[in-house]
Amino acid sequence: MIPSRLLLAALLLPLAGCQSFFADRPPAQPATERLQGEVRQINGQLHLQGCQGQRTLALLDGKTGLQEEAQALMIHEQDRLFADLRGVLSQAKPGGDGQLSLTRLYRLQREGHGCNEDNFKQLILRASGHEPGWMVTVTTRGMLLVRQGESPIALPYLEEQLPGGQLSFTSEANEHRLDLWVAPQRCVDSASGTVSHLSAELRLDGQTLRGCAYYGGGRDD
Repeated sequence: MIPSRLLLAALLLPLAGCQSFFADRPPAQPATERLQGEVRQINGQLHLQGCQGQRTLALLDGKTGLQEEAQALMIHEQDRLFADLRGVLSQAKPGGDGQLSLTRLYRLQREGHGCNEDNFKQLILRASGHEPGWMVTVTTRGMLLVRQGESPIALPYLEEQLPGGQLSFTSEANEHRLDLWVAPQRCVDSASGTVSHLSAELRLDGQTLRGCAYYGGGRDD
């Protein structure tokens, strides 16, 4: 007969292993939501009114730097900025519509299409720069290159994920060689002051141009 103490120990060993297995699991991260809308200041607190105008959220800034960026762009306290943000939604407090604890600032701007940006949901990435002016729009259907004084050029492309969160988009067609590199780095447009979350470098036919970029609604990142 097996002694009762040995039998109890044999039963407890698998249970201890299960407890150790579950203890090693990292805690689940709260789900985040991406929102676009107008940012305004009310009694010193930044609020976001969604593009659909259905609710207004108090913005709780973590490490995105939104507060400092907004103060730099707002000339008057009544100014409104367009913002593209990601964060964790929390339940509404009495008299309010809720709060958004920010985890990422995609874009903050004074001017531009904002809530009326065409085909934002199909947009994967948009990059642009100056001197000379250029813009690259990437969607699931292809890439469009627009340059100052030139006709737009539609191109196929190959996307590659690189270390450190970098991306490259390359194309070699229609007698053009194009390489677009983007990296997760705060970037400020030299003309408009728009703040974006990606820096961009465009290499086109041996010429290197620099600018800023942001993810569109077609990329869940």
